[in-house]
Amino acid sequence: MRLDRKLEHIRLSLEQNKSNGYTGFNDIMLVHNSLPQLNWNEVDTGCTFLGKKLRGPLLINAMTGGHPQLENINFSLARAAALTGVAMAVGSQRAAMETPAARRSFEVVREANPDGVILANLGADCTVDEAREAVKMIGADGLQLHLNVPQELAMAEGDRNFKGILRNIEGLAQQLEVPLIVKEVGFGMSRESVACLHASGIDYIDIGGAGGTDFMAIEETRCGKKLNWDWGIPTAISLLEGLSVHSKGCLIASGGIDHALDCIKALTLGCSLVGMARPLLRVLMDASDKGLVGYLEDLIQNMHRIMLMLGAQKIEDLKKVPAVISGKSYHWLTLRGIDAHAYARRPGPCI
Repeated sequence: MRLDRKLEHIRLSLEQNKSNGYTGFNDIMLVHNSLPQLNWNEVDTGCTFLGKKLRGPLLINAMTGGHPQLENINFSLARAAALTGVAMAVGSQRAAMETPAARRSFEVVREANPDGVILANLGADCTVDEAREAVKMIGADGLQLHLNVPQELAMAEGDRNFKGILRNIEGLAQQLEVPLIVKEVGFGMSRESVACLHASGIDYIDIGGAGGTDFMAIEETRCGKKLNWDWGIPTAISLLEGLSVHSKGCLIASGGIDHALDCIKALTLGCSLVGMARPLLRVLMDASDKGLVGYLEDLIQNMHRIMLMLGAQKIEDLKKVPAVISGKSYHWLTLRGIDAHAYARRPGPCI
C-alpha cells in the first residue's frame, strides 16, 4: 500500500492546481537600489550548508522515492543538484525500511551526486536505529524529520497519535551523528512550534509553509473527498514567525516558491536556504534532465541579477536590504505582535 501511495502522490501533486496559492510573498516588496556600486562579477550567490559549498542557497526538497518506478526521478534530481551545485533531500525512506526492493530508488541519489549535500528523510516518530539506517542508505549529510499531522489525519490509514513527538525529536538530536532538519510538509510552523524545536536542540528548521503542494488535499482526493480547507500558515508569514524567535539559527523557507524573486524575498527576510519541490518535478517531467538543469541555472542567474539590483554582494548582505511588508502578512504580524516596521527601516547594503 505504501509503495502504491508513492506513485499516487507524484501523479496527484502534478495534477494539483496550486499555482496561485497564497504564500504571502506578494505582500513583500524589496526596495530597489539605484546605486548598487557593484559589477556583475563581484556578486556571489554561493553559501555554505552543512559544511559544504553551494553555488546557490537552494534545496531540491523532499519529493519522492520508495518505489522502483521512481528510481529514475530521484537519479535525475540528484544529478541536476550535482551539476548546478545545490542541495537535495529525498522523500520519506519509510518504504525502504519495509520493502528492500524500494531501497534502490534512494541509493541512486548518492551515486548521481557523490560530493554534494544530500539529506535523508523520515517521519519525526522514527527510532534512532531507523534514523541511522536512513542516513547510511544514502550517505546523507543530514536527516530531515518531517511533521505532517494534517496529512496523516486526512489519510484513512494515517497516524492518529502524535503524543511524544517533541521528546522523540530531542532524543534523536542528542544521539545522532548528523544534523537534524525538522520540516513541515506544507502547513507552516508558528513561532511557538519553532521555539519548542529550538529549545529541544534543533538548529535547522524548514518551515514548509502553505501555498504550494497541499498534501491534505492530495490525501482527501485519494479517499474520494474534497473539503478545500486551505489549511496552514502561508510560507512568508511562517518564515517571519520563525525568525521572530530563531533569528540566529538556520531557517529554510519552502512552500509554493517557484521563481527567483520569491527566493530573494525569502532570503532578504532572513532564511538561510530556499527549498523547492513541485516546480522542479514538473520541469523534469515536461522537459527532461537537461531542462531541469537549465531551469536551476536560470534560477541562480536570476537570483544573481536581483542581488545586483539590490546592491547585495553576497547572500548575507540581503539581510540588510529594506523590505516593505503589507496586506494580509502585515495584518497577521501586527496582530501577533511581530514588528514588521523593522524590515522596512533597514539601512541597506553598504559597499
